[in-house]
Amino acid sequence: MGEDDVESRLVHSLAISTAKPSQHFPLSLSFQRSAFASWIKENINKRQCCFFEKGVREDVCKCGYAKTDHVDEAIKPEDFTGESWDRHRHIHEVPTDAFGEISFGGLGQKTGKYARVSTDTSPETLYELLTEQWNLSPPNLLISVTGGAKNFYLKARLKNMFHRGLIKVAQTTGAWILTGGTHAGVMKHVGQAVRDYALSSSMQGQIVAIGVATWGVIHNRDALVNSEGCFSAHYLMDIKSQGRLSCLDNNHTHFLLVDDGTQGRYGVEIELRSRLEKYISGKHLGNKDSGLTIPVVCVVLDGGPGTLNTIYNAMLNGTPCVILEGSGRIADVIAQVAGLPVSRVTIVLIHQLMKKFFGQEYEMFPDLKIIKWTKMIQDIIRMSHLLTIFTVSEDHHGDVDVAILQALLKASRNSESLGIDSWKRQLELAIAWNRVDIAETEIFSEESQWRSSDLHWAMFSALVGHKPQFVSLLLENGVSLRDFLQDEDTLCELYKKMPSCFFLRKLAKRVNSSTRSRRPAIGIRPRAYSGEMISMTHVSDEVRHLLGSFTQPLYPPSSTTTHLNMSIEDLSLSLSKSEAPSQAPLREDKAEAQRDLGRDLFLWAVVQNNKELAEIAWEQCRDCMSAALAASKILKKMAEEGGDVDEAEDMQELANHYEKHAIGVFSECYNNDEERAQKLLVRVSPYWGKTTCLRLALEADDKSFVAQSGVQTLLTQIWCGELSVDNPVWRVLICMVFFPLIYTAFLIFRRDEVIQRETEKNEEIKTVEKVTGSTLHTNILSYNRPSMRRRKPLSNWSRLVYLYSAPQVKFYWNIVSYFAFLFLFAVVLMVDFQVTPSAAEVLLYIWLFSLVCEEVRQLFHDPDGFGFRKKARMYINDLWNILDVLSILLFIIGLVFRLTTELFYAGKILLCIDFVVFCLRLMAIFTISRTLGPKIIIVRKMMMDMFFFMFLLSIWVVAYGVAKQGILIHNDNRLDWILRGAVYEPYLIIFGNFPANIDYAEFDINSCSMNGTNPLKPKCPVLNENQTPAFPEWLTIIMLCVYLLFANILLLNLLIAIFNFTFQEVQDNTDRIWKFQRYELIKEYHSRPAAPPPLIILSHLYLFIRNMVLCRPPIVSKEFKSKLPGNEEEELLSWEALMKDRYMLSTQQEQSQSMERRILDTAQKVTTIHDRLEREEETGSDAVEKRLARLEEQVVQSARALQWIMDSLKSQGFGAKEAQSLTLSTTDESPDTYVNTSEKEDGFHVNARQFNYPGSKLTRFPVPEEKVPWEVSFSSYMPTSYATEDGGDHVDGSESDALDNYRNPGGRTGITGRGALTRLGANLNVDLVITRWRDSERSVLEYLGVWGESQGTLLLPGGPVQSADQLPASLKKTMGKSLYEKINEKVSEGIKVFEGYVDDCRNTDNAWVETTVLNIHLDRTSQVMVDINNVLVSKHGCLQWQEVSGKTNLGSNQREFLRQVAELHNRKF
Repeated sequence: MGEDDVESRLVHSLAISTAKPSQHFPLSLSFQRSAFASWIKENINKRQCCFFEKGVREDVCKCGYAKTDHVDEAIKPEDFTGESWDRHRHIHEVPTDAFGEISFGGLGQKTGKYARVSTDTSPETLYELLTEQWNLSPPNLLISVTGGAKNFYLKARLKNMFHRGLIKVAQTTGAWILTGGTHAGVMKHVGQAVRDYALSSSMQGQIVAIGVATWGVIHNRDALVNSEGCFSAHYLMDIKSQGRLSCLDNNHTHFLLVDDGTQGRYGVEIELRSRLEKYISGKHLGNKDSGLTIPVVCVVLDGGPGTLNTIYNAMLNGTPCVILEGSGRIADVIAQVAGLPVSRVTIVLIHQLMKKFFGQEYEMFPDLKIIKWTKMIQDIIRMSHLLTIFTVSEDHHGDVDVAILQALLKASRNSESLGIDSWKRQLELAIAWNRVDIAETEIFSEESQWRSSDLHWAMFSALVGHKPQFVSLLLENGVSLRDFLQDEDTLCELYKKMPSCFFLRKLAKRVNSSTRSRRPAIGIRPRAYSGEMISMTHVSDEVRHLLGSFTQPLYPPSSTTTHLNMSIEDLSLSLSKSEAPSQAPLREDKAEAQRDLGRDLFLWAVVQNNKELAEIAWEQCRDCMSAALAASKILKKMAEEGGDVDEAEDMQELANHYEKHAIGVFSECYNNDEERAQKLLVRVSPYWGKTTCLRLALEADDKSFVAQSGVQTLLTQIWCGELSVDNPVWRVLICMVFFPLIYTAFLIFRRDEVIQRETEKNEEIKTVEKVTGSTLHTNILSYNRPSMRRRKPLSNWSRLVYLYSAPQVKFYWNIVSYFAFLFLFAVVLMVDFQVTPSAAEVLLYIWLFSLVCEEVRQLFHDPDGFGFRKKARMYINDLWNILDVLSILLFIIGLVFRLTTELFYAGKILLCIDFVVFCLRLMAIFTISRTLGPKIIIVRKMMMDMFFFMFLLSIWVVAYGVAKQGILIHNDNRLDWILRGAVYEPYLIIFGNFPANIDYAEFDINSCSMNGTNPLKPKCPVLNENQTPAFPEWLTIIMLCVYLLFANILLLNLLIAIFNFTFQEVQDNTDRIWKFQRYELIKEYHSRPAAPPPLIILSHLYLFIRNMVLCRPPIVSKEFKSKLPGNEEEELLSWEALMKDRYMLSTQQEQSQSMERRILDTAQKVTTIHDRLEREEETGSDAVEKRLARLEEQVVQSARALQWIMDSLKSQGFGAKEAQSLTLSTTDESPDTYVNTSEKEDGFHVNARQFNYPGSKLTRFPVPEEKVPWEVSFSSYMPTSYATEDGGDHVDGSESDALDNYRNPGGRTGITGRGALTRLGANLNVDLVITRWRDSERSVLEYLGVWGESQGTLLLPGGPVQSADQLPASLKKTMGKSLYEKINEKVSEGIKVFEGYVDDCRNTDNAWVETTVLNIHLDRTSQVMVDINNVLVSKHGCLQWQEVSGKTNLGSNQREFLRQVAELHNRKF
């Protein structure tokens, strides 16, 4: 098993483990700090001086620290005459003593983390400290901010743009900001930007600002020292008394304090900061599979010569730089010359700009420094792909964050080493940053064309990374879901990469349970990670659980999957279906299984409660209305099962959102075409478990959807059956009794209405045809409605059958039957209840038996395939069914009692009570009524309120009753009279029945029993000697008044208020609830036999014989569920998609016209206007100055031109000398060299003037562009002499006379001598471009490349030679002797592509490289090709055939040679 496989399994097993209870306890804070301190002491050191030597002051060492700061061993005796102090020898590393948390005082109590680290600390250790110990998430971008550290001022507009842009790019991309960390200059501005972000409530998350500062220059650093760590260290920012030191910035979040053992030396941290940046830039971005490394960008504000060095070195390392024009000093110098050709950036121009932007500081700069800086600035400008100038006045650079990201993309786009993967790297960066605006403008331009397969990886990354805007962008730019999700493994991987959520935890439990249930059955010992991977079978089972068992699996299981984890619900479902034993339908369903890839993506987004991604995927669904209703069902089910209240609320909110979507789409469909819309409701959806929209809405409890007029119209049609919905009820009732009336026009059937409408339509079209003389309308009618022409009137028998099979008629007959049953029941109870059952009572029993049979039929009738468990649960949840069961049970018990002599009367009592229940059941007939149906719902709600009220009332009743009974009656032991006095009488008081025994005046001793011996009279209260009540009358009266006050006035009025509130609250929803509940009644009577009880028993007998004895399949009704033919299904879905688009368009228009949107648009426009006014105010004066300067320059040039014309006319001719008088005569530093040498600009070597000479530590003398030609005077030129044979790198002041005989034809290089080359003068080199055609059609031209181990890249085969007519000897080792000799024979046949001077980094003033490039084109069938192919196999990649293309990974010189070869063979490069 590969490492990637193991890693993916481990990660996924971690997801699975979320289903298992954790057995670990969270670590205490003190333990965490102790572990952190231990790690710091083991890995982080500081530097400490171990030898005290007096410096400038007596008590200060040369290291800068006071004598008291040294350890005792470092202080030597005064007569010590040993070695002198040396920084490298006398400073050593010891464990650091400053780390922990830093707390800054003042407003907000800002805190951060810090550590004192040695300059020799490895960047790997620092990165571990940041990510693992300080728990920072690895960055998607590293922003290194550098620039001025003192006397730094930013204009208000540029300051605001910098703050806003820096924070925006850090917040959106997850970047780290790296600065100097002190409270000064640009670092202070970065801190203020972080502070502004922290104060903003509109943003979330933490901005990471890491300050890398020098420990020895930090003011008040003693407060940070503690060998065990400070948690936290209180740091005082004392700016006024800091002197030459610096305070830490209180707005940074983390600090790395770099220590070299000295104090007072600035710049100590630069080297370690560079190494840390380089290390971070080599770390993988995101997952390791992408191969993308963390990008680094340098942002420059202001700055001096040190900042220029930072910019130069960063760009040499390939780091793009963004320079803010207007920030001052070196930033403005570079910004001024960035748009000029390199040849125009002269020494004089740099002098002028330095003087302008540096002011008095310019006077301290020596000329040699200016020359060096000119050369550096020229090199910076030459690397234009790494340089971005942010100019406030330019509209297309509106934000700093855009400029930063565009700089990175520009560097990536122009990098030669990336080749064909350049666009991929750019897109990876944009996705990692989640900046869709950058991708839209920089990558997905209008001229770019993308294949779907090229963007699949990006789509996967955007989905897994939860980047909905990128998903939309990719879909708009060519990604096809059909191609992306065609392979089910991709969808499975998406589920494996799903973020932690409720569905993933449920899925993990299902995987674990299936694994445990499978292992004992199979009997195989499981291996590591065996059976722990999520499969689409698990997903399908879990989704089916959420949708409901009445649906079929969305993803049919594979034939190799063992189904041993079937739940009890699934088992009961399979047993309830008669076709379950047959395997043929299963295979048929699997063969017909259809996949909607938009549905797959939508389902993946919905189950993780991801609204943004779900919204995008929903627009891609084919069956959008079913998808919205299914999402509502799934989300409500998860909200019901979930334990997190907040998560459940989010799910419920999203479920309501998709219910609104379903309502919107259906309303659009119904308004367009009622018939098609109704088909959408009852059609079987092959994409959502072969269920219907109506069933999904009912299961999801989407009352608002069911209450739609279109849905209710469909239900009304089903309720009326084949009868017209316009028939009055009284006509239907009359026809039920006098059925011959149906053969007249007294009762209208739906077929008659359809035929009448078609007849009227045909007559109308014929009329139009007669008037216009056109048959177009007739043809359209016959094409669109072919079935209508074949409709025939109903036969007499059909009319009779349709009348009595209509649910409406069945309902009316059942009402009549039920009233008859109640009448018979009442007669039996009141008139004919004999010891021996009479004929009427026997009829009553038969009638009840038919009712029982009907209830049993309803329980087992399952046309939707719910399964017995769910069907039983649905049956019990219906209140009317509960009353049915209760009434039947009471009747059976009462019947059993009345058949026995002892319990005969008790049986009658039970039957009388049962009659009450039967009468209450009569309320169910009102549920179909539009007027009374909602009122029954209100009554049910009020009954619930009354139960809670009775609890409150019982408290007062019992409290008063017990107190009254105890005061009045002494030790009454009769339980019935105790309950009567303590509960019954206080309850009657509420209704005005006041007791007489609490008042002396109304007391009657004859109405009570003295000792309680009379069971028919209450016991008398305690009496005095004169036979009057002894209780305190005033107390009982006061208690009665208080009781009446609370019970009658307060509680009863409270009950009225509760009822009123319930009525008002429910009244708005009763119509919606009634419409929702109406469906069950309609469906019940639609499936009910036509005959009413007790005749219905004949229908039950028929059904029993048909289904159980004859085993015939049940009759399937198409009113609630119909399967459409393929063509009609496609047409209906296409029409639904069109309606969905209309709905989405109308929704967008409503949102755009909403008040909130208008306010936002207005605010944005006002902000834009304000910004433009500020920009014009700030840049107006600068623009005028620039225009005046250009005008002055043009005037001077015009004066020179006129002078030249005059001189020419005087001399009556035009010569070179006069032409040259256009320029001013200056010293050798003047810019006139540009005029003389501008034509040679393309010929000036660049690589030969690099500062660092390869293979040595020597630095070239800076040679600006204008001083390259030997003809131009350069008095300051003092090059270094170097030759490898000298045995070391050194400067030789005396030059040999032989050097004067060799002068580099390309000009000055900044170094003399032979350098790293083998001889003075020209060093010959031969490069071979061996080409072939890839195939016989000559479609692709390829060249042979050699893998250079030292460079790690492909090179053209070549090397140094003595003469140009032979091959380099170094190729013999690479190619092998045999192949080398055969190619050597082909040299004479080669075509010379180039011969001459080459700009090589090894060139010096006296030694240079001259190259001859030969193109040897080989025939595909030649023997040499056979030998080359053999070498390719034996060398294992040392030689490779590569396509000749502009994306080839070669050096600049060799790319140019390859371009010329491509032109030679007429190929585009």
